[in-house]
Amino acid sequence: MTSLEKPDLVTTNVRYRMPSVHPEGRKFVVVAAAIAVLFWWIIDWDVVGWLAAGLTLWTAAFFRDPIRTTPTGEGLIVAPADGLVTMIATVPPPRELIGEDGLADEPMIRVSIFMSVFDVHINRSPISGTITRVVYIAGKFLNADLDKASEDNERQHILVQGEKGDKVAFTQIAGLVARRIVPWIKTGDRVVAGQRVGLIRFGSRVDVYLPSGTSSQVLLGQRTVAGETIIARLGVSELIEGVAQ
Repeated sequence: MTSLEKPDLVTTNVRYRMPSVHPEGRKFVVVAAAIAVLFWWIIDWDVVGWLAAGLTLWTAAFFRDPIRTTPTGEGLIVAPADGLVTMIATVPPPRELIGEDGLADEPMIRVSIFMSVFDVHINRSPISGTITRVVYIAGKFLNADLDKASEDNERQHILVQGEKGDKVAFTQIAGLVARRIVPWIKTGDRVVAGQRVGLIRFGSRVDVYLPSGTSSQVLLGQRTVAGETIIARLGVSELIEGVAQ
C-alpha cells in the first residue's frame, strides 16, 4: 500500500507592528506631552500631570495609522471606515452628487458606519477608480449616530468612479465632538481600494451609498475595519442574515 503525500504548505509569519502616529496628529501629541511636562516638572502638579500624560497617550492612539491588507477581486467594495454599522437603509442619494456625471436620482442602499473616539479615524477609498466629485458642506455638529446627521451636520461627499463605470459614493460626517474633516484627495485623483483619503477628528460617521442592484454584505451591529472588511459586491443583491451573540 502506498501512502498519499500531502503537498507542502508554504507559510509566512506575520508579526504584529505597532501602528505609527499619522503626521496629521503629531502636533496634537506634542502639545499634550508639553502640557504633561509643564504640570509635572514646572508647576509640580503630579495629579494633573498624570491626567495630561493619559491624554497624550489617548491622542497618539486616536491618530494611529495601522497598515491594512485590502482584499482584491472583481466588484469588491470595502469599508471606508473603522466602526460600528449602525444603520442600513434605502434612501435618496445626496442631492449634491446627483447629475449627468454623478448619481442617478433614485433610492440607494446606505450603510452607515459610526466611529467612536476609540476607533481609527483614517478613512479609505471603498473601490479603485477616479475621484469625480468632492463636495464639502458646512453644517451643524449633532450626534453623528442620529439619522438626520447625514443632512444637517458638516460633511463631505466623495464620488469614486470605477474602471468599468460603476460609481460608489461615501460621505464623511462630522459628529458631536468632531470639528474638522481633513481631505487628502481632490477631484481627478486616481485611488486604489483601501487607499487613505482623509480623516475626521474626534468621533464621527461615514455613509456609503451602494450602486443599484447591490446589497449590503454587512449586518447591523457588525464592526468594520477600513480597507479590509468587504461591505458589498457590485451587482450582488443577495441579503445575508446574522445573529448577535
